Amino acid sequence: MRLPFLLFLLAGAALADDALTVRQAVGNALAKHPAIEAGAAGVKAAESRIAQAKGASLPRVSYTEAWMRSNNQVYVFGSLLTQQQFTPANFDINFLNGPGFLNNFQSQVTVDQTIYDNGFRKSQVESARIGRDMAGEENRKTEMQVIAGVLRSYYSAAVAQDRIRVADEAMRSAEADLKRAETRLSAGVTTNADVLALRVHAAATKEQRIRRGYELDMARAELNQAMGLPLDAKYDLTTALKPAGAVTLDRGAIENEAAAGRPETREAQLALKIGEEQRKAARAAMLPEFYFRAGFEADRQRFVTRGGANWLASAGLRWTLFDGGADRARMAEVRHETEQRAAQARLAESYTRLEARRATLDFESANQRLEVTRAAIAMAEESLRIIRNRYESGLTDVTELLRSETAMVEARSRDIEAVRDQVMAAVALESARGQLTKNSELVNR
Repeated sequence: MRLPFLLFLLAGAALADDALTVRQAVGNALAKHPAIEAGAAGVKAAESRIAQAKGASLPRVSYTEAWMRSNNQVYVFGSLLTQQQFTPANFDINFLNGPGFLNNFQSQVTVDQTIYDNGFRKSQVESARIGRDMAGEENRKTEMQVIAGVLRSYYSAAVAQDRIRVADEAMRSAEADLKRAETRLSAGVTTNADVLALRVHAAATKEQRIRRGYELDMARAELNQAMGLPLDAKYDLTTALKPAGAVTLDRGAIENEAAAGRPETREAQLALKIGEEQRKAARAAMLPEFYFRAGFEADRQRFVTRGGANWLASAGLRWTLFDGGADRARMAEVRHETEQRAAQARLAESYTRLEARRATLDFESANQRLEVTRAAIAMAEESLRIIRNRYESGLTDVTELLRSETAMVEARSRDIEAVRDQVMAAVALESARGQLTKNSELVNR
């Protein structure tokens, strides 16, 4: 049975021996990889910045509560007026000269609202929205990198697994050749030298098998690390190492697709849009701003008592006429930053086109090499069959047989490597196009 996906999500839990498809491996990484978690948090932070920018456009309501105590004549006189506690007795000269200490508990509620700011806050909100989109593209890039890393690790482990199969076959073949030679030696048909050579060859195949076992253990550990699992987690790799499906290699179309769809180019284009919004905001900051303010105030001698209450409402205009050239310098900064971002956007597009071209050529080359290795295996198998028959008939020596055995193992190993290179080239091509997702054919095989 398959291991329930929930167990993959338990940090530090050991996996029982079970099946692991490449789709499960990718799913586990996307659920647990720290880079994915960081990217998701970055998107949420960007969404919070949108809320902040929107909040700046809404009325600001504030409340203050203050206690003051003084015997200052002016303070006492004014406080009695605001408390609505002023009487004719307060005009007495003695009171005016020495009023004594007076408490004033002051409660204030104020409302501030910008009526018109030439689009400054609107540009801030739009910049925040674009920033959220950029965070999304960065997260998409991270997901692609994680998926590519898991695919490389999974198929590297699959390669190591296939190499073990080849090593096992070579070891069994060497042992069979040795047994036949020992039988022939007993019959006086062959020599001790031939038997000794075959024993050396059999020992070499066993040593190679040990090496391949180490490679598989290391490849599994690297795959576990890529998935966020314990390094010693155990499972069977059930997605076979096989060539990637055919792809229509229209170089121009692939390069255009990369330029339009890669997260790097999308981020660069979005950065240009942010620059435009910053330019609008910088220009708006140089123009008048209209605002409205309303306030309510209550003053009393004791906190729990009623006191004087008054209202205030005002509307006005704020316009910085001179700031030492800071606003103009800000406009110049934004203009130069926009020029910089435009250059970076062109560079990003150029880079993605070049990467797409390299990935396309690599995939074409990998397909050609795979055709050669498949043909070489067929020829090596036929050659080994002929040489083994000739050796058993006494028409050739053991050296020729061993040479043919070695050529067979090398042909199979080169074919495994060719398949791996073709699959890795397909992964790189999908990444270069910006199309490597959890729904890709390379993941759901």
